[in-house]
Amino acid sequence: MDDRRILNQQADRIEAVLAQHKVQARVSGGTVTPNLVRFNLTLAPHIKLSKLNGLAEELALALGAVTCRIQRVRDSVQIEMPRDGARRIEFNQLCRQLERVPPHTALLGMDGQGQPLLVRLSSPTIAHLLICGTTGSGKTVLARSLLYSLAQFNRPRDVGFILIDPKRRGFSTLEDLPHVLRPLAATTGDAIALLTRLVLEMERRDADGYTRPRVVVAIDELADLLQTGKQQIELPLTRLLQRGREAGIHVVACTQKPSASVLSGLMRANFPTRLVGKVSSANDARIAAGIAGSGAEKLAGRGEFMLIAAGQTIRFQAVWLAADEIMPMQRAAMAA
Repeated sequence: MDDRRILNQQADRIEAVLAQHKVQARVSGGTVTPNLVRFNLTLAPHIKLSKLNGLAEELALALGAVTCRIQRVRDSVQIEMPRDGARRIEFNQLCRQLERVPPHTALLGMDGQGQPLLVRLSSPTIAHLLICGTTGSGKTVLARSLLYSLAQFNRPRDVGFILIDPKRRGFSTLEDLPHVLRPLAATTGDAIALLTRLVLEMERRDADGYTRPRVVVAIDELADLLQTGKQQIELPLTRLLQRGREAGIHVVACTQKPSASVLSGLMRANFPTRLVGKVSSANDARIAAGIAGSGAEKLAGRGEFMLIAAGQTIRFQAVWLAADEIMPMQRAAMAA
């Protein structure tokens, strides 16, 4: 079934439910993305958003969807539902849409308008990234793709990586990239030593006034690392979060558990940018996103994320890069 027929059929069902509950509203347009079907609603002036929210489950039933999300986006209201036959956003396919990529910039995925979504680490509003989500949300794949895209778009003399991966499952396939500055840290002791040296490097850079190469400290399983390393991890990591950007040092960290009992308020406050996938509850969504009412607990998983930065929330589908694709792509790039 083509996209136009999907939109027309589902729009009719939405309007039927609204009419049944005497809600004066109509579907004024829609979009089919690789993973979502999204409808725009035009409401009568007196209709309250809370009344629409109360119909979310009934709309999901009428649409045959697992879930249905109703949200205000600036001055409009949107209804979203997961799309049957959702497909992955392939890394190479999305890269072909890029004409010019600014320095220190990574590819995250595709936004709701079908455009590549980029994030520039050297931007004052970005600095560090906290990636949150349950198992199956796609956070490790997102982090791995983000790092690989940085390597694709930047030379080793401009961007270098420090990899900390206690389970050796997230970043081990990146170890042979020429951008990697030190052997991957797979133990708590190695991570403590690396972070301690990085604090000294940050202080030296501050004193000398330089920021190159930009250093990206990538951490998988942050919560587990903090629980095993305690203050020996938390203290140097917090210092890097507080002062690293000015010295050209950025932290990209993944965690399943963004809870207050694991990540201190000071640490969370120094992650100004969040990439939030599906989480277990509204409370976890509030902590992960740093704002209330993000709706992250209603995300479908499988790479559906929110970018939360500088007061804005942007929904996107994360780019897909399988671990076994990295080495063939790396060899091809070196041959070229």
